[in-house]
Amino acid sequence: MGMENFQLKPGDLGFYGAGLTRPECVLCLADGTVITSHWDGGVSVIDGNGGRRDILGRRADGLPPVATNGFALTKAGEFLLADLHGKGGGAWRLSQNGDVRPLLVELDGQALPSANFVGVDHKDRIWITISTRHDPRALAYRPDVADGFIIIMDQKGARIVADDIGYTNEAIVDPSGEWLYVNETMARRTSRYRIKDDNSLGPRETFVEYGAGTYPDGLAFDEEGAFWMTSVVSNRVVRVATDRSQTIVIEENDPEQLAVVEKAFLAGELGREHMDSIQTEVMRSISSIAFGGPDRRTAYLGNLLDSKIYTFESPVPGFIPSHWNVRL
Repeated sequence: MGMENFQLKPGDLGFYGAGLTRPECVLCLADGTVITSHWDGGVSVIDGNGGRRDILGRRADGLPPVATNGFALTKAGEFLLADLHGKGGGAWRLSQNGDVRPLLVELDGQALPSANFVGVDHKDRIWITISTRHDPRALAYRPDVADGFIIIMDQKGARIVADDIGYTNEAIVDPSGEWLYVNETMARRTSRYRIKDDNSLGPRETFVEYGAGTYPDGLAFDEEGAFWMTSVVSNRVVRVATDRSQTIVIEENDPEQLAVVEKAFLAGELGREHMDSIQTEVMRSISSIAFGGPDRRTAYLGNLLDSKIYTFESPVPGFIPSHWNVRL
């Protein structure tokens, strides 16, 4: 089956893992390992035989455990965690044996707010996204708020390279290595920035905008240069081709409930009560996508409200991520 005819129903999905704790983000390795975020301080590592171990760390400063949202894996086998907790924030390092220490918790003398995502690209640059400076974050669940930003960490240190973003979510370097693509959840678009030789970013470009009920969260490229986007709330997976055309691969939502959420969003009244009360049969607010399996054709969908992740087979392999050949 080619991509032009590729569409799925919720009943077509497989399931992977069990007993997971808010598996918001998913990473896959060449040896069949699948890793998900764990809300209580780290990650869950599922080996190729389905066996699971949780690597959970405790901060020495007495703060609550890192509430892992997005996370990355370095080539040295260290996890980099985005802390979505209101107390702590920033990004943290987690070793294989559970040691936790700061990666970046302040910048220019200011404590970092809750972080959404950490990514490592093929040049070992670290990208950290901060969705909003508002506290609580729900104050930024509005179409007229854009105070998110992106930090880069490279050989020159840490600095903000993009600002004024409409709720910054996943930020991924594309297969060409020339562009950083960013999901702006509450601006309902995927933007991109050209990466300059000094790792600064050019001006923001709107690559694609989404319609009612779509709240872009996760992002992964395939080998054709297209990207796959996951929308929380509406449980939509949208594939966006290089010509910017959009295909909804799968979705699962109650149109009446989605209309209520949409009305609240446009009125500036969207809150956690809307985000956390999704009523569906299968998918419970999908938030991320990663390609795994021996040929990177198995898509794994992370989510906010379930204790397992969802899978399907893609006609197109995923683009190889920087962590693909790491062995844990």
